[in-house]
Amino acid sequence: MRQRRSPGFTLIELLVVVAILGILAAIALVNYRNAIERARQRRSMGDMRSLSTAVEAYAGDFGRYPPASGFTLPVGLDLPTGNLEATGPYLRPTYLRSVPLKDGWNSWFGYGTTPARTDYILRSAGQKGEAESAPLYGPTTDLTADIILVNGQFVQWPEGVQQ
Repeated sequence: MRQRRSPGFTLIELLVVVAILGILAAIALVNYRNAIERARQRRSMGDMRSLSTAVEAYAGDFGRYPPASGFTLPVGLDLPTGNLEATGPYLRPTYLRSVPLKDGWNSWFGYGTTPARTDYILRSAGQKGEAESAPLYGPTTDLTADIILVNGQFVQWPEGVQQ
């Protein structure tokens, strides 16, 4: 007499399925995290464009850019360490309904002007939350790199596949 095999999966078949699902989940998690970081970069860049438009509109009306919070840049246009808190009364509500003070990673935007307030810089410290001491200007594929905008033009920004 033949023994009937009970319906169901063997332990080996279950282990193979669990291993395949684990591999797929690991791949999906990496792609999900990359998508989240790209969204934060894009949000920061969008906020920086909005701020730049408002600052330029203010400069069109008053002939100079709004001051930074107790910080101005030397003539050489070094990178700022001030923030946008002091610009709120200058930009709100005429140029922006609300001034975005923090980037996609919840760090303060850096903002600075030259002493004569004829040039300005906006900066997001990126994923790390700490400003780079020697940024590489131009497009970058580094997820942790700063995003820098000078006088309405991005001089360092994320582009391509992020690593």
